[in-house]
Amino acid sequence: MPVQAVSAGAILFRDTRGRREYLLLKSRPGDWEFPKGGVEGNEELQQTAIREVKEEAGIEEFRLVDGFREDYDYVFEANGKTIHKTVHLFIARSFEASAELSTEHRDLQWRDYEQALNTITQDGPRDILKKAHAYLEDVAEDGDEGETQYLA
Repeated sequence: MPVQAVSAGAILFRDTRGRREYLLLKSRPGDWEFPKGGVEGNEELQQTAIREVKEEAGIEEFRLVDGFREDYDYVFEANGKTIHKTVHLFIARSFEASAELSTEHRDLQWRDYEQALNTITQDGPRDILKKAHAYLEDVAEDGDEGETQYLA
């Protein structure tokens, strides 16, 4: 029977030079992904996403965007055990121009939407990026990006 694991993270974006860019991190195994990690203790999913953005991207100035959360699942083997992981992704706007590479990753890149789609290596995160990008386009048309302030 697989071990159940839960992670949360954020599709982090910035607006620069008139275009939206998304932050991608290259994991040690080589996948390009969003900042995410395991829920610790009694953390709520949004708290985990906030902590992971700070730890994995070194970004302190950002805001979660209201109304968006998408999930994906995958199964992998670790230490002879089958792990079934569910990842919950939120959207966050970065107010910082750069990010810092953590020791957990090999590389990081800010990519525009098309580049990000072509860089992400797994279907789950790629599909959620499509939904997140469409969501951001919709709220931008409405003139309200629905940002919420988080408590650090």
